[in-house]
Amino acid sequence: MANETYLTREGFEKLRREMASLQKEKQELSKMIGEAREQGDLRENAGYQYAKDKQAEVMRRIIDLEQKLKNVRLIEETKIAKDEIRIGATATLKELSSGSEFKYMFVGQEESDPSHGKLSVHSPLGEGLLGHKKGETVAVDLPAGRKEFKILNIER
Repeated sequence: MANETYLTREGFEKLRREMASLQKEKQELSKMIGEAREQGDLRENAGYQYAKDKQAEVMRRIIDLEQKLKNVRLIEETKIAKDEIRIGATATLKELSSGSEFKYMFVGQEESDPSHGKLSVHSPLGEGLLGHKKGETVAVDLPAGRKEFKILNIER
């Protein structure tokens, strides 16, 4: 299924908490809108307009999250090859020209956060490394140019 959302258990729980928070915010905004309506002329009521705009934004995110949560597939480590880079794997990489080492957990797009060591399998680096194994040297075309990486370790 094309719109599946692959998440770790942690990512799934984070989305559920965000959904609960948005549901509360939606209720608070509905209350604000009701109170603003009671004040009369809505054309000049900035509080009413702000609440309506914010409510539309919250509703868009709720709909987006509902779709993702409906199509979630949890990353089950037992069903994924353990000796190659796949979603759910954590790999230690060495960028050969600089000698810099990096450690990334490969995740779905929703959980991607490179500054915290979580890299989307849909990113240029993620796509370039998918399916490769420990010890391999892989050339990957990145926005900054072609780089070579040695896969030092893969763990789950």
